[in-house]
Amino acid sequence: MSSVKVECVVKASALIGEGPVWEESEQTLLFVDIGETVGFAVPRRSGGYVAGVGRSIVAVDWSTRMMTTLVEVDEDKKNNRLNDGKVDPTGRLLAGTMGKEERPAEVERQQGSLFSVNSDLCVTKHLSQVDISNGLEWSLDHKTFFYIDSLSLTVDAFDYDCHSGLIGNRRVVYRLEEGAGLPDGMTGDADGVLLQTVSLPVMKTTSCCFGGPDYSDLYVTSASLGLDQSGRRQQPLAGGTFKVTGLGVKGRPSNSFSG
Repeated sequence: MSSVKVECVVKASALIGEGPVWEESEQTLLFVDIGETVGFAVPRRSGGYVAGVGRSIVAVDWSTRMMTTLVEVDEDKKNNRLNDGKVDPTGRLLAGTMGKEERPAEVERQQGSLFSVNSDLCVTKHLSQVDISNGLEWSLDHKTFFYIDSLSLTVDAFDYDCHSGLIGNRRVVYRLEEGAGLPDGMTGDADGVLLQTVSLPVMKTTSCCFGGPDYSDLYVTSASLGLDQSGRRQQPLAGGTFKVTGLGVKGRPSNSFSG
């Protein structure tokens, strides 16, 4: 990776930049700042976007800036909020929740869940007692679903049935060492799920996706939440979005929600 180049392309100082998605039709990058209540945003096949706002999954009309609630989750846990979300190869949305966050990565434990939402807006709960529901990705043959519950320090794999959306046979495929940080978002390259190490000028990277005309650019979001004045001076690009080139791999197009 001697030719790898890192460039800050969005100097936004996001509190928690997250959920980057490359929109192929527009050749643009979409991401959110969870400094407010938005956990994720993904394109919708019928136009516009679908976003996780608080505990609601909403339709967003970008031209009018209007939001319409589609479904609500975790109705019995008013302090929860949606975090990461991604669309599977059939157009089904998977999204997870987390408990109230007192400080960065300090949450009310085991309050979150993992849900799926079909095109008919039918909601299915797949997992409960989740700490911080985060990264989601699928294998090339769509038969394996990869998932991150951040405080577990693992990337887990499940058998995945694209037809029904059911998951099973959970196992650990990657474990971070204690003190090495927390796993957050993830993406897959054209050969599988990306697990490479790239050095960035910030401490709190959050998620990533491939983009660009041939999906050879890796976009990485980051956070500035929790940094004091000294930390901001040491990391002036914290909260920015970075483009990494020269990795020698290519990604896959994102999927749009069919509902």
